[in-house]
Amino acid sequence: MQKRYFGHLTLMLGVASALPVFAADLPAAMPDDNLNAVLWDQTSVEAQANALGAYALGRIRIDEALADKNWTAAPVEQTGNFQDFPPAVILDVDDTILNTSPYQAHNIKTGISFRPETWTRFVNAQQGKPIPGAVEFTQYAASKGVKVFYVSNRIIDEEKPTVEELKRFGFPMGDNVDTFLSVKEQPDWGAAKGTRRAFIAKNYRILLMFGDNFGDFTDDYKGTVEERQTAFEANAAHFGHDWIAIANPTYGSFESAPYKADYKLPPEEQRKMKQDALKPWDGK
Repeated sequence: MQKRYFGHLTLMLGVASALPVFAADLPAAMPDDNLNAVLWDQTSVEAQANALGAYALGRIRIDEALADKNWTAAPVEQTGNFQDFPPAVILDVDDTILNTSPYQAHNIKTGISFRPETWTRFVNAQQGKPIPGAVEFTQYAASKGVKVFYVSNRIIDEEKPTVEELKRFGFPMGDNVDTFLSVKEQPDWGAAKGTRRAFIAKNYRILLMFGDNFGDFTDDYKGTVEERQTAFEANAAHFGHDWIAIANPTYGSFESAPYKADYKLPPEEQRKMKQDALKPWDGK
């Protein structure tokens, strides 16, 4: 689930009612911490280039994986004799194959944070756009006989409009196989995706995984900045090989790590703890 915070504009005008109040006298709204990230996501050629490069790499890796029966992208979940299982790839949805930046931009423009009700309205409106290279990669995988699974933390009520949107853009679906696995679709399918990866691994050899968040690859994605770094270093060899990350600076578990995902903290405290996590030049 996405998490956001925003600055609340509180007008405390302790002035006599007879005095006129002009717009210039009112305090400005707090800047939104997500402005530059969403601007990059929506307008930069660099974002497009990053995604195209990631999915081009995916084509190379999928051919290598198909040629190596012992190759698996899910070393934790893939157990037993999986070598002769049919091949599959797993992709996250939000900001891995569908760009959701219009929702983030809406929040910036209106001064609100993530809310489940507005997010579901956005999903139902089907306003996402394919991440560059994503449709072509999934179609390439399907042409090679690879089953394409979508493991998303969208809720079950959001699955129908999402599948409709994916089909409209040309993403291959599973025909008689349910390839869209949403959160809580089964009782043990929580936000951590390991149980869904294990479900797929029972019948398929998982060749590659794509995501924009560390949790799309491993359940060891939570914790402090230092704990996440340790978990990353333990898994670093996967990245660029069988785990392929799509850059997303607009949201994710990275943002809440400095304040230990304590969303009850006031925005000002969250911001201070994020600033404290920075390692600045000393200016000398």
